[in-house]
Amino acid sequence: MNKRFWMAFAACYVVGQVLGFVINGVLLADLYKSLAHVWRPEAELNARMWIFMVTSFISIFLFCYIFTKGYENKGLVEGLRYGALIGLFVSFPMAYDSFVIYPITYNLVLWWLFTGIAYWTLLGAVLALIYRRDAVTAA
Repeated sequence: MNKRFWMAFAACYVVGQVLGFVINGVLLADLYKSLAHVWRPEAELNARMWIFMVTSFISIFLFCYIFTKGYENKGLVEGLRYGALIGLFVSFPMAYDSFVIYPITYNLVLWWLFTGIAYWTLLGAVLALIYRRDAVTAA
């Protein structure tokens, strides 16, 4: 793993944290409040927030690592395609399996599915921008 990998990982982690807050802390906040009976009490959630940070760290690390192993130097489209595929791979079962397990609305399932795909697609774009041809020749 070279300097560019660590730069890409750091950028994706920061962007991922911001996107996670915007999606879950802003966009879905009211929907989460309407389903408060499903979730742990807020104090318990906050006490376990560090787990989100660790799982995000690991998943984004692996996301970046896998990208570098199949990197084809095809620009932004490659990153968008990769991110969308990973987003679908991760978000589809998570959203629908959660619908089976928890008493959540189908509306939330769709939000999780589409925001999950968008999240990983945007991270794929970040990766592609860092791994673009200009960065390869400059590094």
